Amino acid sequence: MDNYKNFLLDLFFPVFCLGCKKEGVYLCDDCKATLDILEYQRCLCNKNPLILPPNQKRHGKCSRCSNKKLSGLYFALSYKERSLTKKLIRNFKYKPYIKDLAKTLAGILIEHLVVSGKNTEDLWENSILIPVPLDKKKLRSRGYNQSEELTKELATILKVPVIANSLVKIKTTKPQMELSKEEREQNLEGAFLIKKPFDFAQGKKIFLVDDVYTTGSTMEECAGVLRDEGAKIVWGIAIAREG
Repeated sequence: MDNYKNFLLDLFFPVFCLGCKKEGVYLCDDCKATLDILEYQRCLCNKNPLILPPNQKRHGKCSRCSNKKLSGLYFALSYKERSLTKKLIRNFKYKPYIKDLAKTLAGILIEHLVVSGKNTEDLWENSILIPVPLDKKKLRSRGYNQSEELTKELATILKVPVIANSLVKIKTTKPQMELSKEEREQNLEGAFLIKKPFDFAQGKKIFLVDDVYTTGSTMEECAGVLRDEGAKIVWGIAIAREG
């Protein structure tokens, strides 16, 4: 039945590569090869972030950003470098709301973790994945949380559990892209809270998952809420980083 269903979907709603319009996939191998999937990590500084040594596994920050609540960030692509990167993320996040892009984008993230040497058993041991939440208004409008869909795909590949109903967004905020760094921080103040007891995270490494890391205000606010509840290690995972 699943094969028959997929056949009908492909017949009546064919999929095309967002790069070259080739039929069959959202991102063909040729177009994927044009994306510069990063082989390194950078620190959390917004200005001139440093490339971190490849053997630096426990720390994702330099001395300048050591006061950040987020422990570090894994991201696969530069948001500004390729128009195809923007197109993939925008189609995933905005109309036409291609929810199935989650699998393609999760694959890109996994490739980054592999080529950067980070996809190791000790990294994911005692870990949980938590998607950055949407407020109820945006969730109703979009029909799904793109960060949660991405998290589910990563969890399937990495065999890491997901906690998707504990960290919640309780305040409708303005689009972050329209605001300055200071306005973004004010915009997100008090926007997140822990809905359920946080005992599940005791002794765990938490990985916050989102689509794009811009100034880091969203993940930083989420990390602060999680740390206030007792979390010790909170890393970020994003498809792309701006800057």
